This record gives sequence, structure tokens and C-alpha cells, in this order.
Amino acid sequence: MSDPALEEGWIEPELASELGDLRLASVTVPGGPRRTPPELRERLGMLADRFHGARALSIRREAVPAAYRVLFRHIGLDPDVHRTPIEAAAVRRLLRGGFASGAAVDDACLLALVETGVPVWALDAERVAGPLGLRAARPGERLGEGEYADDLAAGRIVVADDAGPVAVLFGETAAGRLPGRETTRLLLFAVGAPGVAAMYFEEALYCCAAALDEA
Repeated sequence: MSDPALEEGWIEPELASELGDLRLASVTVPGGPRRTPPELRERLGMLADRFHGARALSIRREAVPAAYRVLFRHIGLDPDVHRTPIEAAAVRRLLRGGFASGAAVDDACLLALVETGVPVWALDAERVAGPLGLRAARPGERLGEGEYADDLAAGRIVVADDAGPVAVLFGETAAGRLPGRETTRLLLFAVGAPGVAAMYFEEALYCCAAALDEA
């Protein structure tokens, strides 16, 4: 499979001035929820062998994970309380003895994270209105629709499209935007912390897309 076209996201000017190298990008690929195939489970199993106890304890000192720890602090999250994605994955591996969840989309995103240190998320492409970007939540905004939608604290950094917030950055995703049984196209997006080289950031998206193409 040739690499899918990468679409750069937008960054709110105030946020861009504060975090100049912050980046969001996405790719759109065919696919939807299904079980993880044996090949993907095997790859995750091999990666799990590299995440022994010593690696889990030291990973925060590696360049890419360290950049996300700095970003967490910039946006008001304590990485020692709210673990960065790669640190959370390492802890789960130690607790569960492995990586695979059984859901192909989740496991493809996990594979990309473990391979590169860069987190990737998946949305139903048909439920996204316009390009994704990063901005501060506005007063009165909510994550999702309906009576069970969560209120957002004004100023919290969110991933948003033309219709409103899609997800809290490094937090919950709006349920109505997630892939479902009728999903036929996935929008994969990644957020690059300042200081993370483009090769890791872009490889995360392409790694996830390739894993789904093989699933």
C-alpha cells in the first residue's frame, strides 16, 4: 500500500504562539471496527517483549516520551498523575502481560504508539466536519451532543472540527465521533509535541494506516 495523503491540521494562533512546534495531522483510510487479525497480534506480542519492567521505568527519559511530558505540563496536566500515552501503554503491558486488546482499530493505534512514541487516535471519517485542529474550548461548549454530553472547562485544549470539539487533547473522545458498526472510512490523527521530529510523527500515522490495511 502506498502511504495515504497526510493532511495538516490547524492550530489556534494563541496556542501556536505559545507552543510553536505543536502539530496535528491526519490521514483517511478505508476500514471500520473488526477483530485484530493474528498478524497484528503477533507484532504486538513481539513489541510487548521489549517492554519489560526496566524499560517501563526508564521510558520517560527517552526523547519522544520526554517531549510529551513537557507538553503535558504546558497544557496543565501533571504527567506523574495523568500518564502520557506511551507511559500508560507501558504500565498496561506490565499489568496485563501484553498489549493486544482484540479490536483492530485500537490495536493498530497502539502499534503506532509503541513503535514511535507518538499517540494516534481514530474517528469515523464520515462524522468529521472539515479539517481537524487544536484550540481552547469556548465558554459553554460541550463534548458531544445530547443530555449526556460532558461540559468542557473554558480554556481546556480540544481537538475540534467545523462542528465543534471532537476530543479533549489527551482525554476523552466524543462518543458520536468514534468508529461504529457502520463505519467504512477511518480518520486517523496524531498530535506531535514540540521537539518531536517529523519522522516519528509522520511514521506513527503511516504505521497505523499500514497495520489497518493488513488487518
